[in-house]
Amino acid sequence: MGSLQTPIGMRSSSLLDTSCGYLLRELQMIWDEVGEDKFEREKVLLDIEQECVEAYRRKVDQANVSRSRLHQELAESEAELTHFLLCLGERSVPGRPEKKGGTLREQLDSIAPALREMRLRKDERVKQFRTVKGEIQKISAEIAGRLTYEDSTRKITIDDNDLSDKKLEEYQNELHRLNDEKNERLQKVEIYICAIRDLSATLGTEASMIITKIHPSLNDLYGISKNISDDILKKLNGTVVSLEEEKHKRLEKLHHLGRALSNLWNLMDASYEDRQKFSHVIDLLSFAPSDVCAPGSITLDTIQQSEAEVQRLDQLKASRTKELFFKKQKELEETCNISHMETPSTEMRNITNLVDSGEIDHVDLLTTMDEKIARAKEEAASRKGIIEKVDRWMLARDEERWLEDYDQDENRYSVSRNAHRNLRRAERARITVSKITGLVESILAKTKSWEAERQKVFLYDEVPLLAMLQEYNNLRQEKEVEKQRLREMKKMIIPQAVAEPDKFYMARPASSNRRITNRSINGGYGSSTSPMNRMYSGGFNKTSNYTALGTSIRRGNRKSKASKIPVLRLNRDETSSVVSLFTGPLSP
Repeated sequence: MGSLQTPIGMRSSSLLDTSCGYLLRELQMIWDEVGEDKFEREKVLLDIEQECVEAYRRKVDQANVSRSRLHQELAESEAELTHFLLCLGERSVPGRPEKKGGTLREQLDSIAPALREMRLRKDERVKQFRTVKGEIQKISAEIAGRLTYEDSTRKITIDDNDLSDKKLEEYQNELHRLNDEKNERLQKVEIYICAIRDLSATLGTEASMIITKIHPSLNDLYGISKNISDDILKKLNGTVVSLEEEKHKRLEKLHHLGRALSNLWNLMDASYEDRQKFSHVIDLLSFAPSDVCAPGSITLDTIQQSEAEVQRLDQLKASRTKELFFKKQKELEETCNISHMETPSTEMRNITNLVDSGEIDHVDLLTTMDEKIARAKEEAASRKGIIEKVDRWMLARDEERWLEDYDQDENRYSVSRNAHRNLRRAERARITVSKITGLVESILAKTKSWEAERQKVFLYDEVPLLAMLQEYNNLRQEKEVEKQRLREMKKMIIPQAVAEPDKFYMARPASSNRRITNRSINGGYGSSTSPMNRMYSGGFNKTSNYTALGTSIRRGNRKSKASKIPVLRLNRDETSSVVSLFTGPLSP
């Protein structure tokens, strides 16, 4: 504006050097030609100068604005680049000159490539963050049980202020942890599902229905990802626990039924075919709950069938128990009879009533009978050697009596059909009789040893065996003495006098499987009803309740008027007195 206050000449001269000088000269020429006033000319020139100043001002202002914009762009680029470096966690940009120089446009051109590179890096980093965070959110939704999660990266928010590798690594670690947790949960789900299937197969139930009821995604038929939330794991665990408890209950019930079946089978002596039908139930008795895994081993049908069988056998138990009791009683009696032992007394009617009324335990009853039979067999085994010798002695006694009858037969040497047979039998009988003494001594020794060991009397058909043997020895000695006396008398008396032989009677228990001769011990032809024979036939017969020891000695009156010998009779009272000499208890 100071230039406008200078004189016109000076301004004109200054304008001549400018681009507008020609136009100003042309304007002066026009004014000169027109005769324009001096002041009017000054005013126009002043307006022209003012307009020029304004035009320059506008241009300067525009230049200033452009310069400011360039500075702002440069500053923003620098700030953006710095922001990229900070958020990406990098210190510098490769390819950017360290020294800043040149015009603003040159500086902008130098920073633009680095800025583009950083923008590409940021976009790539953001994609990585979105991918990782998307996986994190997806797995988190699966763990939380939200199967309606939408796999869209648009809804994922990313913090642009922190896109560093460290932050990305944190997200990747979180994703890795969630993947591990997901895999662990999937493994748990598979383990639970396998356990449910195994237990369902063992229990005979439908596993797919149970699994689908927990959640449809657990069924592979639906083709969707499995729900692995805490709630599903809790339900799966509860289902497995409930199935295990049901398995324990059923197995315990089958154990109870198996023991009941075993007891009933043993009680009723069931056949192999009947037992084989429920052998699988009996096999379960040796298994713990953890060992039972066979499919269909503890189904409800198995339990119901076992219960029905137990109920059926229980209804037949009373009649079968009585049948088995009678069978065992018969076995006991046969065992005692074979060994000539006394059969333990049993009130059959009372026991039958108790069985029918259920007041007595059937198993205990049969167990008691088994114990009695076992004791009887054990004692029979211990008596076997003695009984065999007693049987031999009995046979020898039969031969001895037959030989006595044969020796007293005056016609034994006469010619008859069976004379030679009787002669050979007499020879064999004499050999047998000669062994009686040693046999009796052996029986005595064994019997005494048996009684000392058992601390009770050895009874033979309710008669003390030692008393029988001792009585036999006494009778035999008396018999030998009498024979000697008769031989001496024969030497002294008249040959025509025939002394009637003494009659000796000796009783012996009659065996049911042996026939006793009807002839008396010392002759007495035709005396089939002699006292000795009556005693043999009645004294040791069990049907007469063993009324006498069976030992009776009687000496008849001699024709030579010899003194009478008191007859030895042992009735029941005398038998008791003989038995009382022994300190041990009587054998059964």
